[in-house]
Amino acid sequence: MEFKKGEIIQLEGGKSAKIVSKLGEGGQGIVYAVKIDGKDYALKWYTCKLSNKKEFRRNLQTNIASGAPDSKFLWPLYLTEERDNSFGYVMELRPKNFSDFSDILNNKVRFDSTETLITSALNIVNAFRTLHRKGLSYQDLNDGNFFIDAKTGDVLICDNDNVTPDGMKNAGNIGGKPGYMAPEIVCGKAHPNSLTDCHSLAVILFKLFCRHDPLMGKAYVDSVCITEKREWELYGSKPVFIFDPNDASNRPVSGIHPNPIKLWPRYPRFLQEAFIKSFCAGLKDPNHRLPENEWQKLLIRFRGTLLKCPHCSSEICLALVPHGDTLKFECGSSYSYPFALEDGKHKTPLFPGAKLYACLTSKNIDDYTTVTGEVIMNKNNPALWGIKNLSDAEWSFTTQSGEVKKIGNGSVVPIANDLEINFGGVTGKIKK
Repeated sequence: MEFKKGEIIQLEGGKSAKIVSKLGEGGQGIVYAVKIDGKDYALKWYTCKLSNKKEFRRNLQTNIASGAPDSKFLWPLYLTEERDNSFGYVMELRPKNFSDFSDILNNKVRFDSTETLITSALNIVNAFRTLHRKGLSYQDLNDGNFFIDAKTGDVLICDNDNVTPDGMKNAGNIGGKPGYMAPEIVCGKAHPNSLTDCHSLAVILFKLFCRHDPLMGKAYVDSVCITEKREWELYGSKPVFIFDPNDASNRPVSGIHPNPIKLWPRYPRFLQEAFIKSFCAGLKDPNHRLPENEWQKLLIRFRGTLLKCPHCSSEICLALVPHGDTLKFECGSSYSYPFALEDGKHKTPLFPGAKLYACLTSKNIDDYTTVTGEVIMNKNNPALWGIKNLSDAEWSFTTQSGEVKKIGNGSVVPIANDLEINFGGVTGKIKK
C-alpha cells in the first residue's frame, strides 16, 4: 500500500504526521516527506516482511529513547502506530546540499578537492567509531546509507533502524547488500557485529577512494552468469581482493574497470597497505580488520601529505614525491621540498595553506576538524614562511640564542630547521 498526499499517520506519544510527497522506494519500504507540527521530516514506512516485528519495533523504541550516538546519524525520532499490519518511523529530512553516496560513486557528483574527500572519509569513520564505543553495531552498511556534502565533506547516515546492541541479531532480519557484507555473513557463519561492520566500513572507504567494489575484478567479469551460488563464492567462500599482492587472478579489467586502475596509484603506500590488510588477511580473520581509530590515524596522515598550490589550487600528495625533489604544480609554479613538523606520531609538511588541527597540537584529543594553526607566507617576503597560531593555547619555541618566545593567538612561529615548538602538552620539531 502507498499513502496519498494529505493522509494523516498517527505517531506514538500523540503526535501525527501529514504525508506531503513520496521521496523514494527501496526493498524495505517507502520513504515519504511529512510534516509534524509544521516542520518537515522523512517517514520510512515498511512494506517488507519483518521476521520478528515485535522485537524489531521494541529495538526501534529503545534507540529512539536513547537518542543518536552522533549528530551525523539521521536517527529515528518517532515511531508510528501500527496500521494495516505495518508501521514506520520518522527521522530528520536530508538537507538539499547532501548528495546520495551512489551519485558520488557514479561520478555524477565530484568532491571539491582531495582534502574534502578525506574529510568525508574521516566523518564516516568517526561516526562508526562513536557507534561502536556505545556498544552498538550498524549491521547493514551499504551505499544507500550515506549522504555526503561534496563541498565540505560533511556526512549524514540514514537507515539506522537496523542498529542493535553489538552481536545481537537484528530482529527484523533485514539482510545486507552483496558486496558490503563480510564473508562470514555471506556464508552464514556469523551474525552481524562490530567486526563485520569493520569489513563493510573498509568497503565503503575503498569505494569512496577508488569508485569500485574491492572484490569485483576479472573473476566477476569471467562469470557467465552471476547466480546466487557464484555471488556466494565471489563475496563469501572465495573472495579475492582486486589488488591482492599475492594473487593476481582478480585484477581490474582494462576497459571495464577504469576507476580503480586510474585511482589506486594516486594514493600513498600506507593507505594502499591498509586496504590490502583489510581485504587479504581481514577476509579470512575478522581480527585483522582495521578498527576505526586506525583508519582515523591513516586518514589524518594522508590529509597531512596534501599540498595545495597557493596560485592555482592544484594538489600534490607529498607521500608520492621522492624526498628532496622539487614540487611542480599544474600552473607551472615550483617549490623546493618543504620542511615538516614531526611529533613522534605525525609528520606534517609545512607548506603555505597547510593546516594544523587539534589532534596534532593537543595531547590525547581526536578532534580532526578544529584548525589550530596554518602555514602562511610573509607578505613582504614570500620566501619566508611561518606557522600562525589560530588556537587559544599559548605556544612557545626556543631561539638559537636560547631565548624562549611565547606565541599567542594570531602570532607566528618562523619555520626553520630543527626548531622545536611546544604547543602546550605536545612538542613538535621542524625538520627538512
